[in-house]
Amino acid sequence: MARGMFNNRGILPAALWMVGLSFVLGWLPFIGPAIAGIVGGLQAGGVGTAIVAALIPAVLVAVLAWLFGIVLDLAIVGALLGAGIFMVLVIGALPLLAGAWLGGTLSERRTRSRNA
Repeated sequence: MARGMFNNRGILPAALWMVGLSFVLGWLPFIGPAIAGIVGGLQAGGVGTAIVAALIPAVLVAVLAWLFGIVLDLAIVGALLGAGIFMVLVIGALPLLAGAWLGGTLSERRTRSRNA
């Protein structure tokens, strides 16, 4: 693994890693999103930022569905559709969230061991 791979840490790089690897490893039912979550969690640098980065794609899709409903002049339908899509994506992303938690924990442990 490249040494400088995890120098640019934060929520946005972690979310991009998670989305990209989820697309590439999507054919692996449980393991693919878990691997994407672990890598994204390592990139995030902590558990909290890893969980937020894992939820960003679901929130974006829900907001886009709500905006689509507003454009069609169906704001209430768009809001219900957005909330429903958000819940389906969050429940479907449980392996991603578990991997993000594990990756964030490993990243925090790695940072503590380097600083000690």
